Amino acid sequence: MIGYHVTVTAKGPLPLSRLPRLPALPALGIALLAMTGPGAAENVPTNAATNAPENALAVRAITAEFTTPISQHVLVGEITAPETVQASFAVGGRVTEVEVQVGDKVKKGQVLARIEQVQQVQAQRAAEAELSAAEAEYTAAKSQSDRQSELFERGATTRSDRDSAADRLAAAEAMKAQAQASLDQARQALDDTVLQAPADATITDRFGEPGQVVGAAQPVLELAVGPGYEAKFDVPETILTTIGQVPPLVTLSSIDRPKLTVTGQVKEVSPLVDPARGTVEVTVTLDDPVPGLTYGDAVRGSTVSNDTARIVVPWSSISSGTSGPTVWVVSPTDQTVSERPITVARYIEHEILVEDGLVAGEIVVTRGAQLLYPGREVHILEPGE
Repeated sequence: MIGYHVTVTAKGPLPLSRLPRLPALPALGIALLAMTGPGAAENVPTNAATNAPENALAVRAITAEFTTPISQHVLVGEITAPETVQASFAVGGRVTEVEVQVGDKVKKGQVLARIEQVQQVQAQRAAEAELSAAEAEYTAAKSQSDRQSELFERGATTRSDRDSAADRLAAAEAMKAQAQASLDQARQALDDTVLQAPADATITDRFGEPGQVVGAAQPVLELAVGPGYEAKFDVPETILTTIGQVPPLVTLSSIDRPKLTVTGQVKEVSPLVDPARGTVEVTVTLDDPVPGLTYGDAVRGSTVSNDTARIVVPWSSISSGTSGPTVWVVSPTDQTVSERPITVARYIEHEILVEDGLVAGEIVVTRGAQLLYPGREVHILEPGE
């Protein structure tokens, strides 16, 4: 405050025109006096519409609650057999006949396909002729040996002649055995030109066609042996990462006949990821056989998985802190925010499952987090604002 001291030396009152003028107090000083007076705290500017401090940041928020996420996924797969064998010829050659189609049911020993038999037939005929000659020689040698033995007993021939006849018989017997072995080999070679079903089965694939030259042991047909059906699905790796543990039950329905449904159990999840497609093969065993459903049919598989109850927050609420993901929590007493580190259990579509760091009932900012800092006042917008 500015003070003034006036000394009057004249007697009697001075006229007003001779009194010294007091300068007016500055307007700033008056304003400061008004602000430091009683009730100054009640004069902080507020937003009349929201009753919130004018410098409060408008944000959107949710109340953290425990929920049980439900994930549903639908994929298309194919019906396959639990056990398959690939049928092939033991020798190479040109395919002349394939007598079955995919889906055909065959019996054990039934002819499936043939390859050219010209060389094998000729070899068998030559072996048969050789055996006939050997048998004729054997018959003649045996007759002579028997006669020489009889004559020798009566003293009508020499020991040398008898031994020579016996040697001839032994040689003929060996030639006959060799000819028989050659014929057996030729017959087997001819049999190898015919492909037969190893067991009762269903044809699931066909690799060879008439006119095609195949090598020995090259697959020509694939057969499903044994009972039961499976379904195989190529599941994107991202889905397995999202849902965590694979649900044990799968509902299957035919693509052509949607009302034809059956349940299945997850049998196997391949540990390998297809590098070209980024998928993992999942095998499902069908619980019951379905009439009209066969190998190679396309099916739709759907799963529903219930996760452990956890606090779920939207992706937009997550910020990046110095030690990992964080969220901004609003204090209900003074509407200020604090940054809270959290542990993420899993990322799902548009949401995050929180393992640790939040308590049910806390208020979490979902929009506007990029403008926050610890202690900043916020105003939570109502729906529709």
